[in-house]
Amino acid sequence: MPKILIAEDERDIRDLIAFTLRFNGYEVVAARDGEQALTLVAAEQPDLVLLDVRMPRMTGYEVCRRIKTDKSMHHIPVVFLSAKGQESEVQAGMEAGAADYILKPFSPSELIERVTALIGS
Repeated sequence: MPKILIAEDERDIRDLIAFTLRFNGYEVVAARDGEQALTLVAAEQPDLVLLDVRMPRMTGYEVCRRIKTDKSMHHIPVVFLSAKGQESEVQAGMEAGAADYILKPFSPSELIERVTALIGS
């Protein structure tokens, strides 16, 4: 079963994403801030990381850059989840090393479709 790490500081959103992923057959690990996300990525070695852009303690962009510069984690695809849809924000996410950038609000089916495209089910 593929493992996905979710880093989202808003509990309701984090819980909804986790429910959607679990319902579709994924194992889920959740983090509430950027620092915890980075620690869990190193420890859990998930198949995919979903990062909110704006989080306490470390932004999603910084977490992504650190993942992509660490030899033990750089292979893990990162997808940003953000309400920040300006072209400059999306570009910053892709430059940090993201494989995809999903704008909030998104439907559960869109999330599963994008995740499946990256890692399968």
